[in-house]
Amino acid sequence: MEQAVLADVPPGGAAFAVCERLFRSCPLAVRRHYAEFRYGSMVLVSRATGAAQFSVLIMERDDLFVLRPWDRRDWPRVEIRPTAPVSDHAFRLLRASVPVPRDGVLLGWVSGGQVRAVLLAHGRLAEPWEDPSGVPGIATLPLAGSDPARWPPVLPGLEVASSLDETWLWEQSDRGQVADLARLVGRQAGCAFWVPGQAGQVAGYVVVIERLGTAECWLPAGVYASYAELAHGIPLPPARQLLAQPGLVDLGLGTHAIIGN
Repeated sequence: MEQAVLADVPPGGAAFAVCERLFRSCPLAVRRHYAEFRYGSMVLVSRATGAAQFSVLIMERDDLFVLRPWDRRDWPRVEIRPTAPVSDHAFRLLRASVPVPRDGVLLGWVSGGQVRAVLLAHGRLAEPWEDPSGVPGIATLPLAGSDPARWPPVLPGLEVASSLDETWLWEQSDRGQVADLARLVGRQAGCAFWVPGQAGQVAGYVVVIERLGTAECWLPAGVYASYAELAHGIPLPPARQLLAQPGLVDLGLGTHAIIGN
């Protein structure tokens, strides 16, 4: 049973306002609760100390948010109300954190109206009895054969994981350079597929068999592979071979089965 802690440092109104802003400004990070769709949770990340620190922000009621660590053993959860005091630790963590796109979100990095890379968010919330070491991230899958200068930049030192800086991602989204591909590939089944990677790999492949587009952007046909594979020149299986592998997911039917979702 988690213990709720309320400390007597800054007034909760400021912290509560930060929570409301995060939920309002980043809907692609919110995982809605099935029992009451208006409420939900999101994963936050702070890189203020250099290493990524993950936490979970939960909207339990209109007047109550709960902040807890990704690993529930790290520190007790904190309740955040409009009028109650909030601990200095919780307030500073909230202000230093940005949301992580929710597990299974399918995004596109857009330049010149064309999707240059597919971005796959992964990081399913661990249950209390599960290993919390599988932290969230954003797998970057550029289009094979495309110009590396048009790929989105991954975090330094994380080329293998191919993860993006979340602050940068939301900034680019505000500028129209990030598209919600679920709406694009969901328009028609049988056009785009998710192919799981080998055991132990986070990223797999996205195979698009025909060009898809809207008035805002278009998704070229081809194989989208991990940043690490393409950057290091690792030969890729042909699209026909990838489409014959087990575990294939038709993205036109939804993204619920990709990357641990």
